[in-house]
Amino acid sequence: MIDHLKFDFCDIEIYVGYVIVTINEGVTVLPKHNIVLINVVDTYFRNKEFVYITHRVNSYAVDPSTYFKTSKIKNLRAFVVVSKDFKAKANAEVEMLFFSKPFKIFDDLEEATQWAEATIHA
Repeated sequence: MIDHLKFDFCDIEIYVGYVIVTINEGVTVLPKHNIVLINVVDTYFRNKEFVYITHRVNSYAVDPSTYFKTSKIKNLRAFVVVSKDFKAKANAEVEMLFFSKPFKIFDDLEEATQWAEATIHA
C-alpha cells in the first residue's frame, strides 16, 4: 500500500495501479464526492491509468448520476465492485448501466485486486 486516506464519507487505500475505496455506513454517494476522487487521481495517478475498486462492506446508496462524472476521468481504466451481498451486487448491475468503461463485480477482494493488476499491466 502506498497510502491510506480517511475522509468523512470513506477510506481510500492507494496501491500501484488501483485504489480500494470503502464507503462509510449510511452514506449517499453524490457527484460532489468525485472531487475527492479527482484530487486523489491528480496526486497519485497523474498520467497513469488506474482501476477503482469499491469494497462494499457497508450499506450505502449511490446516486447513479455520480457515474457519469466518474466515467469522464480520463485515466480511469475500469470500475470494480466487491461484495458477497446479493443486494449490493444487484445494485451494482443497475449502476453498471450508467458507467461507460469496463465494470466488473467480484465476491472476493483478492480476486478483484489480481484482476485490477492484470488489467493495468495488459
